[in-house]
Amino acid sequence: MFSILTTRRGFAGRLAALLPGLGLSGTALSASPQAPANPGVQKLDYEGKPAGKGFITPLIIHNGVIYIAGQGAHSHDAEGKFPMDIETHTKKVMENVKTLVEAGGGAMDSILQLTVYLTKIDDYDGMNQVFKTYFPNGGPARTTVAVAALPGNSLVEINCTAAVARKG
Repeated sequence: MFSILTTRRGFAGRLAALLPGLGLSGTALSASPQAPANPGVQKLDYEGKPAGKGFITPLIIHNGVIYIAGQGAHSHDAEGKFPMDIETHTKKVMENVKTLVEAGGGAMDSILQLTVYLTKIDDYDGMNQVFKTYFPNGGPARTTVAVAALPGNSLVEINCTAAVARKG
C-alpha cells in the first residue's frame, strides 16, 4: 500500500478520488469562477438564443452535433387551431425541426437521425408523403413507432440529431 502512495500515478489517483468529495475537480481548479458548468454544451431556445432555465431545452449543441427535442404540431403554436390531419401535422412538425436545425448551424441534409412518433400507424403513408418533400437528396436514418397519444393532441412528434454544417 505504501508504494501506491509514493508513486506519482498512485498519488494522482488518490488525489483525484478526494477532489469530488471536496466539491472540486481537476477542471474546476483551473477554470475561472464565471466558467459555465458544461463549457462545450450550448443550450438554445427556438430562436437559437441562449435558453433560460426552462423544463425542456428545444436545441442543444455539443461537439458539432445538434440535438433537437421532440417537436409536435402544437409546438410553437399557442392556439393550435389547424386541421387534424397527418399531412398538416407533419408539415408543422417538419417546419419546427427545420427552424431548429438551421438555428443550430445545420441544414436538412445534415440531419443524421430522426425518431418519428405517430398516434396511428395508419398515418405512416401520409407522414411519408410530406416527409420526403423535406429530403429530396435522400433522408437520414429514421425510426418510426406508434404511440398511444402525444401532448397537445399532435398526431406526430419528431426528435432528431444533426451535424453542425456551418460555424457561427
